[in-house]
Amino acid sequence: MNKYNNPTNKGQVTMNKVRMTFVFIIVLTALATLVIIPRVGGLNWFNKFKIHLGLDLQGGTHLVYRADTSSVVDESDIDSRLEALRDIIEYRVNFYGVSEPVVQTNFSGGEHRIIVELAGIKDTQEAINRIGETPQLDFRIQGEPIEPDEGVVEETIIKANEILARALAGEDFAQLASEYSEDLASAVQGGDLGWAKKNPEVPELVPEFGKAIFEDLEDGEISPEIIESQFGYHIIKRIEDRLNDQGEIEVHAAHILFKGPNNDIGDYNWIPSGLTGEHVKQAQFSVNQTTQEPLVLLNFSDEGKEMFAQLTTDHVGEPIAIFLDDGLLSSPVVQEPIKDGRAQISGSFTLQSAKDLVDDLNLGALPIPIELISQTTVGASLGEASVQKSLLAGIIGLIAAALFMLLFYRLPGLISVFALAIYTVVTLALFEMIPVTMTLAGVAGFILSIGMAVDANILIFERTKEELYNGRSLNTAIENGFMRAWTSIRDSNISSIITCLILAWFGTSIIKGFAITLGIGILISMFSAITVTRTFLRLMVNKKLENKLGLFGIKK
Repeated sequence: MNKYNNPTNKGQVTMNKVRMTFVFIIVLTALATLVIIPRVGGLNWFNKFKIHLGLDLQGGTHLVYRADTSSVVDESDIDSRLEALRDIIEYRVNFYGVSEPVVQTNFSGGEHRIIVELAGIKDTQEAINRIGETPQLDFRIQGEPIEPDEGVVEETIIKANEILARALAGEDFAQLASEYSEDLASAVQGGDLGWAKKNPEVPELVPEFGKAIFEDLEDGEISPEIIESQFGYHIIKRIEDRLNDQGEIEVHAAHILFKGPNNDIGDYNWIPSGLTGEHVKQAQFSVNQTTQEPLVLLNFSDEGKEMFAQLTTDHVGEPIAIFLDDGLLSSPVVQEPIKDGRAQISGSFTLQSAKDLVDDLNLGALPIPIELISQTTVGASLGEASVQKSLLAGIIGLIAAALFMLLFYRLPGLISVFALAIYTVVTLALFEMIPVTMTLAGVAGFILSIGMAVDANILIFERTKEELYNGRSLNTAIENGFMRAWTSIRDSNISSIITCLILAWFGTSIIKGFAITLGIGILISMFSAITVTRTFLRLMVNKKLENKLGLFGIKK
């Protein structure tokens, strides 16, 4: 009698466990199938899983940078700087959207190098720029004024007066602002600056602009002449006024700005304060709720917070200019000391440029200068050919292993084929969910793990045959076969996993890919041999098979 059909409570519980394990295997296989074939059943949630192909399979770009360590005074700091450099570059390419990039350090030819592999990247140049360039943000205080270029001033004024004449003649003000205004933030809104209130103690607008809209113009009027301010030359339109909840007058205005000749660097020699983008802890994108102008909000580090507090304390009533790559973004006037470590950048931002600046500031500065010395492009056609050959090799390997198991082990061999199919599906699903970056070396590791899964089944079946030759019952032979084989399977697989861990920890990208896929495959193969194959055999074995040992490869 099959012990799994024993009517005793103990036997019934055992059989229930076998059946529960079987159900678990079927459910697991079904879910794994949905992961690797996401369109089955129209379950779109599974579409987010996919196998990431490496550079050698997908194509892409291989970059080699030289790291300039000459500025590092203490040689003991070189390794830590290189590690930080590698981490920042990896963060940058990840931020750029490159799937599973490979970034590693190397010492060759007496110089330190950074190797970057970008699989499937479409815009190589943009990625190169993103890796090697960092925006230089700094805060400066006002120095001596700069004498303007009279020739440029005259040209700017002539152009401004031409547009003013067209506005006064009745042309659409918003259209003119969109086309000609050099204040990009307001230009996208047709020159609209939103609402401003008159507050002599804390003015929101520069004096010349404030006088025009609050004193000189009526609703709907355009300034009859050009208004000059520190930002350049304005054509101003007062749209309407209102009383706010506090009973204060607010004016809705728009303008067309023509920057002054020195506007890109300001009207002064700006002196660096020592506060830079390196002191920024986090940058955030925001929008002015009144003007809808894009803003960049800065949160300083502890050191930056103290520096900014001191800077704003020492320069109350004076402008502090914010420069990006030596270009002036804005020069707000300090109204009071700012001690909470927060600053706001406004300027000629579009929505995209403000978001890009936030991204760049959050990426951080490179601790060591780098120089691109090599760039190699791997074509997609080569990767496609590699994928096809790898798939063909895998299919041939699976078929060969299945035929071998069927020929030598008959019924157990057939069960092992089903177990091997489940192993393959579950392993591929894990590769997608982790996700694993599949390279040619990774494919080799996966195929090797298939062989190890087959090997585990062979050990079990050979021990089972030995038990049958010794006169054991079929049920006893199967259980003893699994128990005797388990020690060998466990020890060999654990030693292989240890090797994989060492290779993954100390190896380069190719070796790591091989080690990771092989290690995952070994773990799943243990599950397949000990759980899947064992459960299927337990369910199929019955009294009728006791006399049909030829189905188990036993020669009478």
